[in-house]
Amino acid sequence: MNIWLQIASAAFVVLLLFFLYPAAKHWMQNGPKAKKGDWQAAAIPLLLVVGFVMLLIAMVK
Repeated sequence: MNIWLQIASAAFVVLLLFFLYPAAKHWMQNGPKAKKGDWQAAAIPLLLVVGFVMLLIAMVK
């Protein structure tokens, strides 16, 4: 890849992080707080997806 394209891409990423940091900080401070059971409600579907992908991989072999 051209060196100038790499430099421009890196500068773009730094600027993006610079402009998004205040919004992310605000979201972290004022966002909804997790309640009891929220992590379990998120983990179960993720585990089901992981299990399904493992099943598909096992079927291909």
